[in-house]
Amino acid sequence: MPTEQLINELQSFGVRLLDPSAGVQSRRGGAGPSDHKALTVDGRTVMVPVHTATAFDSPYVVRKPGPDGLSTVERDGVRVGRVAFPLQPRFYKMQTFDGVPYSQIAVLHGRDVLATTVLQTCIRYQSRTKTCQFCAIGQSLAAGRTVARKTPEQLAEVARAAVLLDGVKHMVMTTGTPATSDRGAAILAESAFAVKAAIDLPIQGQCEPPDDDVWFGRMKAAGIDALGMHLESVTPAVRGRIMPGKASVPMERYMQAFAAAVPVFGRGQVSTYILAGLGDTPEAILSTCETLVGLGVYPFVVPFVPISGTPLESHPAPTPAFMHAILGPLSAMLRRAGLRSGDAKAGCAKCGACSALSSYERPA
Repeated sequence: MPTEQLINELQSFGVRLLDPSAGVQSRRGGAGPSDHKALTVDGRTVMVPVHTATAFDSPYVVRKPGPDGLSTVERDGVRVGRVAFPLQPRFYKMQTFDGVPYSQIAVLHGRDVLATTVLQTCIRYQSRTKTCQFCAIGQSLAAGRTVARKTPEQLAEVARAAVLLDGVKHMVMTTGTPATSDRGAAILAESAFAVKAAIDLPIQGQCEPPDDDVWFGRMKAAGIDALGMHLESVTPAVRGRIMPGKASVPMERYMQAFAAAVPVFGRGQVSTYILAGLGDTPEAILSTCETLVGLGVYPFVVPFVPISGTPLESHPAPTPAFMHAILGPLSAMLRRAGLRSGDAKAGCAKCGACSALSSYERPA
């Protein structure tokens, strides 16, 4: 089975693990990717659902690792490939000078990405009439697995340890949206400045478009190398239904912000996250992607994963055929524009673990 097809199917169907303790612990709740576990498939580390309703009924089973550390993947009892589990990072065993476990400050995503939600609260999460229906940002906080506000000093300490102990290559800083017009840009800037003072580590910052484009230059000057502003869905009807609070920032503002940010950060260094399977058609997603690619923005399209405890926990995940109908044409679009995930300095597109898109990028 081709690698992109196997990854596509694993991410749509999820897997049943016969040894849940293997490798890096799975993640539940939080800002995402959640209810996943990291698997390395043909040299690529990807995030695969393991705690969702879809995964519980998946035709895919991953057996216990053998003496060589590899696990067999079977579909309906037929072997289709072998995978490995990235090991638990060493920095997880440490705690900050003020006694907070490092894993509550930042976690390992994929194989070599350090990820943190700097502000684990959001003005849109306070009311179910405003919250993004897929979001679980409050779950890990309520469970005591993280802290509400990571200080710049804590982030710098953990980032330095993750690089020195585990060879982390880049960092993702996201944030819940605060009740300020910068929509989190200020928090990201002060956090990135502290990290860069401690260790030379490429950083992607992720927030909603700030009201004033001047924040793009400020974030860049503070040490943020790449920027993510996530659309999630692309049509007004779906946006209004799935994320009523966030939809108050219209698509037009996102497009204006993308156009202003690309000259600051560079082509391919600004990206957006699009969740396929929420109700947008492949045609609508590809049409929006065409506009984004024309602006120099990398559209990172990932299959929606229903997270337990959210209003969409029973929403079906997109089928592999649905994802293929998007990722195939999108990869060709990206090749024509000269945008490659590997050229991103940091962030979700560079990591690529939540989608098969980077596997599709390679010419047949």
